[in-house]
Parts: sequence; structure tokens; C-alpha cells
Amino acid sequence: MASQDWVEKDFYAILGIAKDASDADIKKAYRKLARQHHPDTNSGNAAAEKKFKDISEAYSVLSNPEDRQQYDAIRAMGGARFAPGAGAGRGGGAGANGGFEDLFGGLFGGGARQPSGTGGIPPEFADLFGGGFGGGQTGFQRAPQKGSDRTATTSISFAGSIKGTTVSLRESNGHVIDVKIPAGIKDGQKVRQRGKGNVGPAGNGDLIITVNVKPHEFFQRDGDNIRIHVPVTFAEAALGATIEVPTLDGDTVKVRVPAGTPSGRTLRVKGRGVKTSKATGDLLVTIDVAVPQNLNKEAEEAVKAFAAATTDANPRHDLAAKARL
Repeated sequence: MASQDWVEKDFYAILGIAKDASDADIKKAYRKLARQHHPDTNSGNAAAEKKFKDISEAYSVLSNPEDRQQYDAIRAMGGARFAPGAGAGRGGGAGANGGFEDLFGGLFGGGARQPSGTGGIPPEFADLFGGGFGGGQTGFQRAPQKGSDRTATTSISFAGSIKGTTVSLRESNGHVIDVKIPAGIKDGQKVRQRGKGNVGPAGNGDLIITVNVKPHEFFQRDGDNIRIHVPVTFAEAALGATIEVPTLDGDTVKVRVPAGTPSGRTLRVKGRGVKTSKATGDLLVTIDVAVPQNLNKEAEEAVKAFAAATTDANPRHDLAAKARL
């Protein structure tokens, strides 16, 4: 913009502010006037377009400290020409080519000064042009958005959660989506199907499926570990024994029960729990000492003989001490 142009235009008056206005006052005035005279709200109004270009030129100069200082000096000198190069790098200034589409190319400084991602509009006014007017003919619209995500719920068997499975989900339009459930998934975890959500300008959203796992009669999951309860006889618990217990793989594994194992003790079998891509859990075997319900005569005599031989073994000898308040 030539110095003569700066002399002839009173940018302070165009924005309706005082010459000592603060940066905040300048921004506030520009925002108010830009909304009022923006071409999107004044379609076909040449006067409004001209006014919008004038207030944009005014803001372009007064919002830049260096340009504002030069402008004030030139106005104070009554039109004296300023040094060559003053105001350079501004892309020819606003309105240099007279085309409205060029206004924002140089209005906010061009080059490194131009805010990225806002089409040249200052970041604080991005919402003004991006959403306040919907873009219109000037090209100031928000970036295209992906479609929103959709949600669904499915139930699978315990075996399916351990080994992995595939479920089929029917959409409202009748289409069927096959969803692969990974091995080791936990109850309540979610599976994401990319691009199976709602349609959007920048692509489809995702389908997020919450997986519910049905409980098993024997196996109980605890993180990546599997817990089971296994009954043993009194003799096995008292004397010690090696027993076989079932595993997730469908086979059995041998577990050593130490002599004197009480009911409720848990024994660990490494690496026989849930297998995932990140880790493998253990099998936790809780021992339940089974009490026989019906004894034949010979067994009853044997138990009586055992009781007589262990009269000094009182498992409740310290119970009263523990119960004191």
C-alpha cells in the first residue's frame, strides 16, 4: 500500500476507535464490524463488500505494531513519503489487486505471518469465518469432519473369549457385518471396526462393539489368570498326593498337593491361564478338602482310630486368644 493511500484513509475512524486504542479494542471493533458487513450475510451488497474490505485493511495495519507505528508517523507528517521497503513483505497489501478473493492473501501479512489452518484469518477470528457464516462464497468453512461413531453390544461364550471368535451383527439397513473378536478378550472390553460408523464428508466413523462374556460353570477368569476349585480327599490333603486337573486347552495337567494342605489353599500352575498378544496368565488351583458323607463300617472304625491317635492335635487351641477384643 502506498503512503498516499495511508494518508487518505483514517483507519481509526473506519474501525470507530480512538487513536490510543489498545490491541484488545482493535480486535473487538474489527470482530463486531466484520460480522456486520461480511459478504456472507450481505449477498450482492456491493457497499457491504466495500465496507468489509475497508475494515479489513484497517485491521491489517493497526493490528501490526510496526505497520501501525509507520502509519501514525506518515499521518503525522501529512503525507511525506516513507523509506523504500516500508511495509514490504505484506503481499502487496489488502486490495492491491482489487479482487475480493485476494483480500486475505495479503491482509494478514502473507508468508510466515499468515496463521496456518485458518485460511489467513487470525486464530482468534477463526470461528467467526469458519462457523459463524458457514463459509458461503469466500471459502471460509470448517475442515470436513468424519462421521460419528456408532455403538453396539454382543455376547459371546467363555470359550469364544479365550480362543477368539467371529460374530455377525445385522445393521438397521439389513446389512450384516462380521466382527472378529480377538482371543483373550475380557468381559466389557470393546472392539473397534474402522469405517463402519456413520457417513461423513471426511470419511465414515467407526463401529464400537462392547463384548459381554458369559460366565463358565468351572473356570473363573481373574485378569489373565484362571481360577478353579478342585476337591481332594482327606487322605490326599493329609498325606500329600499328585492329582490331575483340567485346563483351558481341554487337556489335564498334574498338580502336586503337599502333605498337610488345608482346605482353601491355592496352588499355582505357571503358563496355563489366558493367552493374549501381550502376556500369558497362570492356572490358580484352590484345594477343597472333601468330607465324606456316608462311611461304611470299616471306614468309620478307621476314622475313630485316627481321632484317638490325634487327641493332642486341637486345631482350635488359639481360637479364644484370637477372639479377644
